[in-house]
Amino acid sequence: MIRSLVSILLAFILTAGSYASAQEWAKKMFQTTKHDFGTVARGSKQEFKFKFTNIYKEDIHIASVRSTCGCTTPKVPKDVVKTWEKGEIVSVLNTNSFLGAKAATITVVIDQPYYAEVQLTIKTYIRSDVVFTPGVVKFGAIDAAEGTETTINVAYAGRDDWKIVDVRSANQFFEVELKENHRGSGRVNYKMTVRLKPGAPEGYVQDPLLIVTDDSKIKSLSLPVEGRVVSPLTVSPASLFLGILKPGETAKKRLVVRGNKPFRILSVKCDDVSFEFEKPADGSKTLHFVPIAYTAGDDAGKVMRKIEIETDLGDHLCAECTATATVTESE
Repeated sequence: MIRSLVSILLAFILTAGSYASAQEWAKKMFQTTKHDFGTVARGSKQEFKFKFTNIYKEDIHIASVRSTCGCTTPKVPKDVVKTWEKGEIVSVLNTNSFLGAKAATITVVIDQPYYAEVQLTIKTYIRSDVVFTPGVVKFGAIDAAEGTETTINVAYAGRDDWKIVDVRSANQFFEVELKENHRGSGRVNYKMTVRLKPGAPEGYVQDPLLIVTDDSKIKSLSLPVEGRVVSPLTVSPASLFLGILKPGETAKKRLVVRGNKPFRILSVKCDDVSFEFEKPADGSKTLHFVPIAYTAGDDAGKVMRKIEIETDLGDHLCAECTATATVTESE
């Protein structure tokens, strides 16, 4: 149930007796109000999104954000958030100008529908002796079937015997190769090749790499990763509603299948004989139209079936669509 802020504010004031307590309604929207960036390298790109959801009937307007330290810059991508919409406050570390242990409080000022302030806190340790170039593993747009790779230069100034002993990540599709390029005169240099293996799921890639060293005190550093895995094959609509049908009634629709390179459709399958498909004319194209016909059976209720479209892309890459319909009772 979505509650109005008027009743919530009155309840807070009556029970807690202070307007400061009444502002807790704003804090309740945030998933978290604290973040530790950990140990990061100078020049690396570091940001964290404090996500929140408007759980109230009224629109939320963020008037401003401010930070107690120049080591982080807060940003507001969207200042008006409607009911059940999601918003975020982005904290961007300034790793080029600040070093050592840093902490900051970000104040989020909300002026509509009622005034409130939310305090978000961050902390980090920015190392000056390790520099990543570039400061982020940037994959860009990635073909899910092919994967990709990029290189990062790691420069260290300090001990001659300094080493990277491991590189870890929660993402099983990452693969890292280290090559030592230089060692001597208090400087160590590595070339780090980071690969995203084929088959990674669609969506944004944001899992950071944890660089583990042989330092006795601060053993690891975080290196952010950015990218988006896109499928070489998509079907639209991904969810197809065929309508409300009487028994024996037929609905006809059309699917649009797109690829990032020319392809042929080998087959269109469904485990329900009530579905019929017209296979597109043979030939390689980046865009195909697949006509579909569904004839409702005698059983009333909701119908949900998976349609699989097989192509000649890669190892017979398939695209899937979920078709639904509602069959009414016979008169």
